Amino acid sequence: MRSSNPVFSRRGFSRDNGYAGFNAAPQAGGPAVGTQANPYAQQGGGNPYAQNPYAQQDLQHGAPPQAPVTTGRMTMDDVVMRSGMTLGTVAVGAILAWALLPVTSTSFGLAIGSALIAFVLAMVQTFKRKASPALILGYAAFEGVFLGVISEMYNSQWSGAPFQAVLGTMAVSGATLLVYRAGWIRVTARYARIGMAIAIAFILVMAVNLLLVAFGGVEDGGLRSMGPLGAIVGIIAIILGAFFLTLDFKQIEDGIAYGAPREEAWLAAFGLTMTLVWIYVEMLRLVAIFSGDD
Repeated sequence: MRSSNPVFSRRGFSRDNGYAGFNAAPQAGGPAVGTQANPYAQQGGGNPYAQNPYAQQDLQHGAPPQAPVTTGRMTMDDVVMRSGMTLGTVAVGAILAWALLPVTSTSFGLAIGSALIAFVLAMVQTFKRKASPALILGYAAFEGVFLGVISEMYNSQWSGAPFQAVLGTMAVSGATLLVYRAGWIRVTARYARIGMAIAIAFILVMAVNLLLVAFGGVEDGGLRSMGPLGAIVGIIAIILGAFFLTLDFKQIEDGIAYGAPREEAWLAAFGLTMTLVWIYVEMLRLVAIFSGDD
């Protein structure tokens, strides 16, 4: 099953561009974890678990094997470091845009242009066979400019909205991680299929709503209005963002367990950044709606 988030489709940690954890059946001749195959079993010229004396014990008990102790394999430290670099680039871009660009129509046009460039860079990375740090950090920089401008615009009308949105994003991501680590949510193929179907339907409805608003078919933003209906849609969008965070966590967990190449930590950072940006933007709108016209 192909990995994705609400904004862009992206590669997962497997050779067939799918989630390692969502493979329905083991590959012939390959080691299986429960019913899952190790997509990296033949990379690098052999089985990365061949040197791990505990791998077979893990497999027999149906538990995800520990990542092999070899160089060039992704670790949690790699994911944290790359994610920190990517999110830090977003933050720096946002701070500079906020500080240097006044709230004007020109700034808004610059924000839209930055968002389009970020989209193009993200799409190029999505279809590349390997992670490109330059593309990912470029995406983060332009996304930061976009977020900085729109955050300043929201703050000019709803004072403190960006700060509350940051806190809300941290709360949602932290709670999602807690629930995931506690095992209250199991990311299975069925869970992913249902969630993806809902997400695709949501995006299609939002696209139709945007077209109707653009051509005058509906007023006041339609489903994306600043009223109660807009708040309900915003809450649904944030829930979808939390759903995609669970897919991101599963993707990272499987990548480490199966010994994904170290450079794929950049893909983990890329996916997390896109999901967190999605949640932040929706949280910003939701804070503004609940703040009213004050």
